[in-house]
Amino acid sequence: MRSRRTLVLFLLLGLFRTLHSQPAAAPPKLAVIIVVDQMRADYIDRFQRDWSRGLKRLITEGAWFRNAAYPYLGTVTCPGHATISTGAFPHVHGIPANQWWDRKAGRQMVCTEDPSVTNLGYDGPGQEHNSGYRLEVPTFADVMRTERGAHVVTLSVKSRSAIMLAGHGGDAVTWMSEPLDTWLTSTAFARALVPEVKTFIAANPVDADFGKSWTRLLPASRYRDPDDDQFERPPPGWTQAFPHAFNGTAGKPDASFRVQWDISPFADAYTGRMAAALVETMRLGRHDTTDVLGVSFSATDRVGHKFGPRSQEIQDQLARLDRTIGDLLDRLDAAVGKNQYVVALSADHGVTPIPEQLQRAQLDAGRVNTNDIVARVESKLGPALGPGAHVAKLDGRDMNLYFLPGVYQKLVASPALLADVVEAIESVRGVRRVYRAEQLRSVPAAGDAWLRAAALSYVEGRSGDMVISVRPQWISSAEAATHQSATSDDQRVPILLMGTGIKPGRYDQSVTPADIAPTLAKICGLTLPNAEGGPLTAALR
Repeated sequence: MRSRRTLVLFLLLGLFRTLHSQPAAAPPKLAVIIVVDQMRADYIDRFQRDWSRGLKRLITEGAWFRNAAYPYLGTVTCPGHATISTGAFPHVHGIPANQWWDRKAGRQMVCTEDPSVTNLGYDGPGQEHNSGYRLEVPTFADVMRTERGAHVVTLSVKSRSAIMLAGHGGDAVTWMSEPLDTWLTSTAFARALVPEVKTFIAANPVDADFGKSWTRLLPASRYRDPDDDQFERPPPGWTQAFPHAFNGTAGKPDASFRVQWDISPFADAYTGRMAAALVETMRLGRHDTTDVLGVSFSATDRVGHKFGPRSQEIQDQLARLDRTIGDLLDRLDAAVGKNQYVVALSADHGVTPIPEQLQRAQLDAGRVNTNDIVARVESKLGPALGPGAHVAKLDGRDMNLYFLPGVYQKLVASPALLADVVEAIESVRGVRRVYRAEQLRSVPAAGDAWLRAAALSYVEGRSGDMVISVRPQWISSAEAATHQSATSDDQRVPILLMGTGIKPGRYDQSVTPADIAPTLAKICGLTLPNAEGGPLTAALR
C-alpha cells in the first residue's frame, strides 16, 4: 500500500514539475493601443452590420467587453487617454481635463503644455510647447521602454492623444499643431526630427486631399438617420448634407480646408497610413523585445461634435474607419506576423446627443448657460464680499468653477453664504449637483455614485474650487453635441482585444478602460506600479 502511495506521490510530483517547468507563453512582438476618440459603446450594436474589415475583425476574432465605462466625471480626451495608457484614474494620474485654470499664471493651461521644451515642425515651424510632464505616473509605454527597452511610436492628429499614449518618452511621438498647419514632435521626445516620420510626411502632404470630397460610402438605404438635420453645425464651407467638399473658403489649401479635412474620415485614413509606414520603416515588432504602437483616431470626435451621434456622417465615418483599421491590421500581419501582436481598442469617452434633437422627441434635454451661473454667483458674492469680480473662470468644457485668490476661503468661512452660492448654481436649468473641493479630496468607496465620479476626476491644485455636474442629456457647449458628464452617454465605451494571449469571446462583466494597460502589462510579463485597474483575466489565455 505504501509503495503505491509513494508511486502516486512521485507521479503527481513529476506532473507538477512538468507543468511548472513549461516555458511561459512567448510575449507579443508588438503591443498596439488604438483609441477611437468619442466612440460610444452602442456604436458597435448600431453600425456593425456596415463593417467588414478592421472593426469587424476585432469583434469576431477578438474579445469584446460590452459593459465597459469610465467611472469618473471628466469624460474628455486628455484624461481618457491618460487612463487608458496608465491604468489609473485622474485623481491618481493627475490629468483632470483637457485644460484647467492655472491659479499662479492666471490663465488656462493645456494638459500637455510644457514651456521647458520646444516643438519641432515637420512641414512648418513648431510654435507650441508640448510634453507629458504633467502626467504624474508612468504609462504602459513608459514601463515597457524603461524596463524592456521597447521602441515606442505614438501618433494622432491631437497632441494630447499622441502624448498621453506615450507618456514621458518615445522614439516617434507625432501630432498636428493646433492650427493644423504642420505635424509636430518636441524636444521632450526627440533631439531632432525623426527621419522616418519626416520621409512619410514629405511623400504624403495633407494638401494632396484638397479638392476631394467626403461622399457616402454605403448605399443610401443603409443609413439610419436623416442626412440634413437643422441642428447639425458643420464647419464653414459645408452644409448639413452630403457631399462635403474639401475646398476651403478661398479656393486653395487654406486654414479652412485643414479644418474640413480634420472633420472627416480622411484625417483618420492619413493617420492609419502613417502608423503602418512607421511600423515598417522603424521595424516595430522586429526587435528583441515587445515594441509599443499607440494610434488615436480623432475624426469620430470631430464629426460627432459637428453632426452628433445620430447622423449619417457618424455612421459613414465609422464605416470608413472600419476600412482604415482593416488596412492597418493587414499591414501589421505582413510586417510583424499574424497572431504575433496584441491589439487593444477603446475610446476616451462617448458623447451626449444634440439636445435640440432630444427636445424634438420631447425628452428632458438642453444647454446649460454658464454665463447665467457666473451671474448668479456674482449676485450672491457682491453684497457680501464687495463689488467687482469674484469668479476667475468657469469653462463650459469641464464645468470647473475657479474663484479669484482668497474668495473661496472666505466662502468656506461663511457657511450660510457658501450654501447660498451652491443653491444659486443648482437652481440653473440643467445643473444636477455642485461639489465643493473639500468633498472631493478623498474617493468614497460606496454611496453616491455621482460624488464618487467627481472625486475620481478631482486633482488638487488643478481642479476647480467647485465642480458642477450637469443633468443627463444636458450639455454646456456651443458645439452641436459634446461630452463631459457622468452619464452612460459619455462614460460607456467599447473595449476590444485581439491577438497574442487573448481568448476570443463576448464578455459582459463591468470593466473600465483602466483595465487595458494592466492587461497588456500582464501579457508582456510586467506590473504597472500605479494602476487602479486590473488585468481582464477572463479574456486571457
